[in-house]
Amino acid sequence: MKQTLNPRIYVERTLAIVKPDAVHRAEEIEEAILESGFTIVQKRTLQLSPEQCSDFYADQYGKLSFPSLTAFMSSGPIIALTLACHDAIARWKSIMGPGNSIQAREIHPESLRAKYGTNELKNALHGSETIHAAVREIKFIFPNTVIEPVPSREDPNQYLSRLVNPTLLHGLTEVCRHKPYNPCLWLANWLIKNNPNMPKISNGPLVEEAE
Repeated sequence: MKQTLNPRIYVERTLAIVKPDAVHRAEEIEEAILESGFTIVQKRTLQLSPEQCSDFYADQYGKLSFPSLTAFMSSGPIIALTLACHDAIARWKSIMGPGNSIQAREIHPESLRAKYGTNELKNALHGSETIHAAVREIKFIFPNTVIEPVPSREDPNQYLSRLVNPTLLHGLTEVCRHKPYNPCLWLANWLIKNNPNMPKISNGPLVEEAE
Protein backbone atom coordinates (compact mmCIF):
# COMPACT_ATOMS: atom_id res chain seq x y z
CA MET A 1 0.00 0.00 0.00
CA LYS A 2 1.44 3.36 -1.03
CA GLN A 3 1.88 5.78 1.84
CA THR A 4 0.74 9.35 1.30
CA LEU A 5 3.05 11.89 2.92
CA ASN A 6 1.54 14.79 4.76
CA PRO A 7 2.29 18.18 3.16
CA ARG A 8 4.97 20.26 4.83
CA ILE A 9 3.68 22.90 7.22
CA TYR A 10 5.19 26.37 7.02
CA VAL A 11 4.97 28.34 10.23
CA GLU A 12 4.07 32.00 9.86
CA ARG A 13 3.91 34.77 12.47
CA THR A 14 1.48 37.61 12.92
CA LEU A 15 0.96 40.33 15.49
CA ALA A 16 -2.26 40.35 17.49
CA ILE A 17 -3.25 43.22 19.75
CA VAL A 18 -5.99 43.17 22.34
CA LYS A 19 -7.13 46.80 22.23
CA PRO A 20 -7.96 48.96 25.28
CA ASP A 21 -11.69 48.21 25.07
CA ALA A 22 -11.14 44.45 25.33
CA VAL A 23 -8.21 44.12 27.73
CA HIS A 24 -10.59 43.12 30.51
CA ARG A 25 -11.62 40.10 28.37
CA ALA A 26 -8.02 39.20 27.47
CA GLU A 27 -8.04 35.86 29.27
CA GLU A 28 -11.05 34.65 27.27
CA ILE A 29 -9.50 35.91 24.04
CA GLU A 30 -6.21 34.11 24.75
CA GLU A 31 -8.10 30.88 25.41
CA ALA A 32 -9.86 31.26 22.05
CA ILE A 33 -6.49 31.90 20.37
CA LEU A 34 -4.95 28.74 21.82
CA GLU A 35 -8.04 26.67 21.01
CA SER A 36 -7.73 27.84 17.39
CA GLY A 37 -4.31 26.20 17.09
CA PHE A 38 -2.02 29.18 17.54
CA THR A 39 1.15 29.22 19.59
CA ILE A 40 1.69 32.42 21.58
CA VAL A 41 5.37 33.12 20.99
CA GLN A 42 5.59 36.47 22.76
CA LYS A 43 3.31 38.48 25.00
CA ARG A 44 3.59 41.99 26.33
CA THR A 45 1.30 44.42 28.16
CA LEU A 46 2.07 48.07 27.46
CA GLN A 47 0.55 51.48 26.86
CA LEU A 48 1.53 53.38 23.73
CA SER A 49 1.82 57.14 23.58
CA PRO A 50 -0.13 59.03 20.88
CA GLU A 51 3.16 59.51 19.00
CA GLN A 52 3.92 55.78 19.11
CA CYS A 53 0.40 54.99 17.89
CA SER A 54 0.90 57.44 15.01
CA ASP A 55 4.10 55.61 14.04
CA PHE A 56 2.50 52.19 14.38
CA TYR A 57 -0.48 53.15 12.19
CA ALA A 58 1.59 55.26 9.78
CA ASP A 59 0.03 53.50 6.78
CA GLN A 60 -3.34 54.97 7.74
CA TYR A 61 -2.09 58.55 8.04
CA GLY A 62 -4.39 60.96 6.20
CA LYS A 63 -7.57 58.98 6.75
CA LEU A 64 -10.43 60.72 8.56
CA SER A 65 -10.36 58.03 11.25
CA PHE A 66 -6.63 58.43 11.96
CA PRO A 67 -6.88 60.96 14.86
CA SER A 68 -9.63 58.94 16.56
CA LEU A 69 -7.70 55.72 16.08
CA THR A 70 -4.46 57.00 17.60
CA ALA A 71 -6.35 58.63 20.48
CA PHE A 72 -8.24 55.41 21.22
CA MET A 73 -5.20 53.14 20.97
CA SER A 74 -3.25 55.35 23.38
CA SER A 75 -6.14 55.67 25.84
CA GLY A 76 -5.22 52.64 27.94
CA PRO A 77 -3.12 49.46 28.18
CA ILE A 78 -3.01 46.97 25.32
CA ILE A 79 -1.83 43.38 25.18
CA ALA A 80 0.38 42.48 22.23
CA LEU A 81 0.93 38.87 21.18
CA THR A 82 3.08 37.28 18.53
CA LEU A 83 1.08 34.35 17.18
CA ALA A 84 2.50 31.48 15.16
CA CYS A 85 0.91 28.73 13.11
CA HIS A 86 0.44 27.66 9.51
CA ASP A 87 -0.96 30.58 7.47
CA ALA A 88 -1.16 32.65 10.67
CA ILE A 89 -1.95 36.02 9.07
CA ALA A 90 -5.00 34.91 7.10
CA ARG A 91 -6.14 32.59 9.90
CA TRP A 92 -6.03 35.31 12.56
CA LYS A 93 -7.86 37.77 10.30
CA SER A 94 -10.58 35.19 9.76
CA ILE A 95 -10.95 34.47 13.48
CA MET A 96 -11.09 38.20 14.30
CA GLY A 97 -13.81 38.83 11.73
CA PRO A 98 -14.73 42.07 9.90
CA GLY A 99 -13.21 45.33 11.13
CA ASN A 100 -16.59 46.77 12.03
CA SER A 101 -17.91 44.87 15.04
CA ILE A 102 -21.51 45.77 14.19
CA GLN A 103 -21.09 44.22 10.76
CA ALA A 104 -19.24 41.28 12.29
CA ARG A 105 -22.25 40.45 14.46
CA GLU A 106 -24.43 40.37 11.35
CA ILE A 107 -22.28 38.30 8.99
CA HIS A 108 -19.72 36.57 11.23
CA PRO A 109 -21.36 36.25 14.67
CA GLU A 110 -18.86 33.67 15.93
CA SER A 111 -15.86 35.93 15.29
CA LEU A 112 -13.97 37.54 18.16
CA ARG A 113 -14.79 41.07 17.07
CA ALA A 114 -18.47 40.20 17.04
CA LYS A 115 -18.18 38.93 20.61
CA TYR A 116 -15.86 41.51 22.14
CA GLY A 117 -16.01 44.61 19.95
CA THR A 118 -18.43 47.55 19.99
CA ASN A 119 -18.17 49.34 16.65
CA GLU A 120 -15.72 50.09 13.85
CA LEU A 121 -13.27 51.97 16.06
CA LYS A 122 -13.60 49.93 19.25
CA ASN A 123 -13.38 46.55 17.58
CA ALA A 124 -11.36 44.77 20.30
CA LEU A 125 -8.51 43.39 18.19
CA HIS A 126 -5.78 44.14 15.69
CA GLY A 127 -4.06 41.80 13.25
CA SER A 128 -1.29 42.26 10.70
CA GLU A 129 -2.47 42.59 7.10
CA THR A 130 0.55 41.09 5.29
CA ILE A 131 3.83 39.30 5.97
CA HIS A 132 5.76 42.56 5.59
CA ALA A 133 3.36 44.33 7.95
CA ALA A 134 3.71 41.50 10.47
CA VAL A 135 7.52 41.79 10.47
CA ARG A 136 7.37 45.57 10.91
CA GLU A 137 4.71 45.44 13.63
CA ILE A 138 6.35 42.64 15.60
CA LYS A 139 9.67 44.49 15.59
CA PHE A 140 7.86 47.69 16.61
CA ILE A 141 6.29 46.08 19.68
CA PHE A 142 9.08 43.60 20.43
CA PRO A 143 12.21 45.48 19.27
CA ASN A 144 14.67 42.83 20.50
CA THR A 145 12.99 39.97 18.72
CA VAL A 146 14.69 38.03 15.93
CA ILE A 147 12.28 36.96 13.23
CA GLU A 148 13.48 33.98 11.26
CA PRO A 149 12.75 34.13 7.53
CA VAL A 150 9.72 32.22 6.29
CA PRO A 151 10.98 28.83 5.07
CA SER A 152 11.26 28.45 1.35
CA ARG A 153 8.96 26.05 -0.44
CA GLU A 154 11.94 24.87 -2.48
CA ASP A 155 12.37 21.10 -2.54
CA PRO A 156 15.06 19.98 -0.04
CA ASN A 157 16.97 18.10 -2.74
CA GLN A 158 17.05 21.19 -4.93
CA TYR A 159 18.20 23.30 -1.98
CA LEU A 160 21.06 20.88 -1.20
CA SER A 161 22.03 20.63 -4.85
CA ARG A 162 22.10 24.39 -5.30
CA LEU A 163 23.60 25.66 -2.04
CA VAL A 164 25.26 22.81 -0.12
CA ASN A 165 26.62 20.14 -2.45
CA PRO A 166 29.01 22.32 -4.52
CA THR A 167 30.92 23.51 -1.43
CA LEU A 168 30.86 20.05 0.17
CA LEU A 169 32.13 18.40 -3.03
CA HIS A 170 34.95 20.93 -3.24
CA GLY A 171 35.88 20.21 0.37
CA LEU A 172 35.87 16.43 -0.12
CA THR A 173 38.06 16.84 -3.20
CA GLU A 174 40.55 18.82 -1.12
CA VAL A 175 40.51 16.08 1.54
CA CYS A 176 41.44 13.49 -1.10
CA ARG A 177 44.18 15.75 -2.43
CA HIS A 178 45.78 16.56 0.95
CA LYS A 179 45.14 13.18 2.63
CA PRO A 180 45.22 14.62 6.19
CA TYR A 181 45.77 12.47 9.28
CA ASN A 182 42.32 13.35 10.64
CA PRO A 183 40.13 13.90 7.57
CA CYS A 184 36.94 14.74 9.49
CA LEU A 185 38.59 17.49 11.55
CA TRP A 186 40.44 18.77 8.49
CA LEU A 187 37.20 18.96 6.48
CA ALA A 188 35.39 20.72 9.35
CA ASN A 189 38.10 23.39 9.49
CA TRP A 190 38.11 23.70 5.70
CA LEU A 191 34.34 24.22 5.62
CA ILE A 192 34.60 26.94 8.29
CA LYS A 193 37.29 28.77 6.32
CA ASN A 194 35.46 28.37 3.00
CA ASN A 195 31.89 29.04 4.10
CA PRO A 196 30.34 30.83 1.08
CA ASN A 197 27.94 32.70 3.37
CA MET A 198 30.71 34.34 5.40
CA PRO A 199 32.33 37.57 4.22
CA LYS A 200 36.00 37.54 3.30
CA ILE A 201 38.09 39.75 5.58
CA SER A 202 40.61 41.97 3.85
CA ASN A 203 43.38 44.02 5.46
CA GLY A 204 43.29 46.56 2.66
CA PRO A 205 41.74 50.04 2.87
CA LEU A 206 37.97 50.23 3.14
CA VAL A 207 36.18 51.74 0.18
CA GLU A 208 32.61 52.92 0.60
CA GLU A 209 30.22 51.98 -2.16
CA ALA A 210 28.45 54.81 -3.88
CA GLU A 211 24.76 54.91 -3.11
